[in-house]
Amino acid sequence: MITENVKRLLNELPEGVTLLAAAKERSADEISEAIKAGITMIGENYFQDTLRVINDVEEKAEWHFIGHLQTNKVKKVIDIFDMIESVDSLKLAKEIEKWCKKRNKTMPILIEVNSGEENQKTGVAPKDVAQLIKEISSLNYVKIMGLMTMGPRFGDPEESRPYFIKTREIFEQIKDFHPPNVEMKYLSMGMTNSYKVAIEEGANLVRIGNRIFGEREGSYN
Repeated sequence: MITENVKRLLNELPEGVTLLAAAKERSADEISEAIKAGITMIGENYFQDTLRVINDVEEKAEWHFIGHLQTNKVKKVIDIFDMIESVDSLKLAKEIEKWCKKRNKTMPILIEVNSGEENQKTGVAPKDVAQLIKEISSLNYVKIMGLMTMGPRFGDPEESRPYFIKTREIFEQIKDFHPPNVEMKYLSMGMTNSYKVAIEEGANLVRIGNRIFGEREGSYN
């Protein structure tokens, strides 16, 4: 099932759009099958979940941390992940910088935008994105690679469109400005219920879980 789902999605996605498999609570065998089918990026929400499976996945892929990252987990996260997609503060970026300097490793990151300005969600407010990028761009071991936002988890996918439009506009403005040490390569928007709308609004990286691995109770990716 996973193989068929991945191949169907890869055939469906427009050229230039990368499919990230959101593997929250999935097994090593499930992740391995997805990679064999053509997945190149695996997204994990929790460090412990990743630790449980990563050593049993022999296939090569990029591992992206896509959940909310607490500063006390940074030291461990930078050792096993290839990108952190959920940076929303200078404090967190500086913690990543501190540990990456000790490892002599540069960590690619995405800036998480709270495009709906919802109190219950993490992410930087749209009006503060440019300033945060300016501050983080001065760091030596952190490399900004784009933006990430999440639309509403449930409901009509069209409800996500205004959030995606807003984030794309910010993305394009920053890209045109060419800030130093910043490569606006990825615009990560959309999950299983909203990725088609996200792509219409410019996303070139989409995270999908259920349509790859099948439904989990209480899941929404």
